[in-house]
Amino acid sequence: MILYTLNCENAHRFEAWFPDSAAFEAQQTSGKVACPQCGSANVSKGLMAPSLGASSVGAGKNSGKQAVVHTGKDQAELRSMMRAVREHVTKNAEYVGPRFADEARKIHYEETEPRGIYGEASAEEVSDLNEEGVDVHPLPILPEDQN
Repeated sequence: MILYTLNCENAHRFEAWFPDSAAFEAQQTSGKVACPQCGSANVSKGLMAPSLGASSVGAGKNSGKQAVVHTGKDQAELRSMMRAVREHVTKNAEYVGPRFADEARKIHYEETEPRGIYGEASAEEVSDLNEEGVDVHPLPILPEDQN
């Protein structure tokens, strides 16, 4: 998999994953690569830094992962759905901050009343919760959260 930094004709910058450079070229030629901000299909590759380390996440040709590039319209709809999910959770669940893992366990083991909660947890805490059978899901990360 290759992560390309892309630029559109309106100077918007974004990233997209592709299985290889040929897949990028094919999708770009067919107009399937579009800017998520303005929808322009006039997109070019930006400067890239070489990959210096291997990662176990999605690494290798046999990972079975497929690249997905959304058009500007798809991106807007996806962002809208993600915002709606986050808005619903923040309006209807209790924010427990860094106590999330402890509170999720208390609810799971019926030590406290069931209720919707959200907060922060480390990757290790989430892994431990999953191993215990505690059903947790991350809130969607919105583009503006990355700034």
